[in-house]
Amino acid sequence: MAPRLLRHRVAGVSTLDPATVFRALHGDPASDAFWFDDARGWSIIGTGPRWQFHGPLLPALAAREQAWRDDPLTVDADVEAPPFRPGLVGWLGYGVSRETMGVPDARPTRHPDAAFLLVDRAVALGPLIEGERRIELLAAAPSWTGELDAWRRRTDDDLCALIRTPSRPEPALPDRPSVRWRDTRAEYLAAVRACQATITRGDAYVLNLSTEIEVTTASGTGFDPLDVYDRLRAISPAPHGGVLRIGGVTLLSSSPERFVRVADGRVSTHPVKGTRRRSGDARADAALRADLAASIKERAENVMIVDLMRNDLARVSVPGGVEVTSLLEVETHPQVHQLVSAVEARLRPGAGVAEVLAAAFPAGSMTGAPKRSAVEILDALEQRARGLYAGAFGWIGRDGSADLGMTIRSIVLDAPAPGSLPTRATIGVGGGVTALSIPEEEYDEVLLKADALLDALRAPRPPAHG
Repeated sequence: MAPRLLRHRVAGVSTLDPATVFRALHGDPASDAFWFDDARGWSIIGTGPRWQFHGPLLPALAAREQAWRDDPLTVDADVEAPPFRPGLVGWLGYGVSRETMGVPDARPTRHPDAAFLLVDRAVALGPLIEGERRIELLAAAPSWTGELDAWRRRTDDDLCALIRTPSRPEPALPDRPSVRWRDTRAEYLAAVRACQATITRGDAYVLNLSTEIEVTTASGTGFDPLDVYDRLRAISPAPHGGVLRIGGVTLLSSSPERFVRVADGRVSTHPVKGTRRRSGDARADAALRADLAASIKERAENVMIVDLMRNDLARVSVPGGVEVTSLLEVETHPQVHQLVSAVEARLRPGAGVAEVLAAAFPAGSMTGAPKRSAVEILDALEQRARGLYAGAFGWIGRDGSADLGMTIRSIVLDAPAPGSLPTRATIGVGGGVTALSIPEEEYDEVLLKADALLDALRAPRPPAHG
């Protein structure tokens, strides 16, 4: 029998929160697991075996997608279905650009360029409405039988038992961690000016310059990833948040930007370019929002990336199938205002997620334009592997759909040994540089983007003159 999306409503647990569920089902720090939050208030929690593929990622993904097409997943038409499909869950690091663009990158990195779990079941928690939420178990199978039915019953019982579990005490905080910025303020300003020099020469129009922050704890202490994520989602909730733990590496994200969404034969992307801080004063906050909306520099930067993404998606769309559905809209988040556009395309017959990634990864908002020139210039200026930062994370469904967020406003945690608490965190931050950029303002934007992440780690920000 062909697989279909199975859904089971769990009764009597509508007051549970995602953090409690994740800790109860996947609290073992040595296990692989994920927890995704989305803009509509849904949280998806699950695990699965690691996807073992050999050689380049994209041919392996294309073969996997073809196997799914040969054994298609049936999904009943239901607008109330949770926004997740079983399939692959994981990340693509920035280094996957070696495949998609053919650019050399011999810089060592601590983390695999791509890591995925094969997921055929998950727990979905709906948005909180008047103190309650819908909770469903999801699976891809012909029916609830055998081992899958045993999992359903066991998980149902485990969730019901959580209602009677005492509240978790406040976590103990690690000693104040130390922070090392890869670039001092002076070094970053010099790199911004170097970007502007290449733009003046005509080698690029916009460059997304980045740097890295390393946060470490004192000997004998460590970061509890779930405590850090609890703080991060409280400080800076975002439409693409989550915890993704694979092979001892934990990605925590509060990302405001979607890379691509694939559904119903269409692909969309939402480039973010342009940022202003929030203010606690309503009048000042409105002025900051208006300043962003009117900024010639920010608008030009956003439009350049929109044009780049239109070109990328045209490579996998039907002729005339690309359109800009939203241009230069200001989105407001708890920490920042951001300038966002949307590009959508109708995929040509047979094009899947692997083809979309081949055409569009890495995202233009993480590189600049023209893309290949930008990637090569930034590699020479940054002198480091970006790792997971500036890549993408999320899920690829076996029904041909996908939802991948940008790996920005994110923390990557490393543990010294399997099952132990991480003692090292890295944060990638950056921003778009144009000929109109003011270097000091570019550095201030980097500090702004790092603030919530450093706060979640209980780490200090650098002095303004650092």
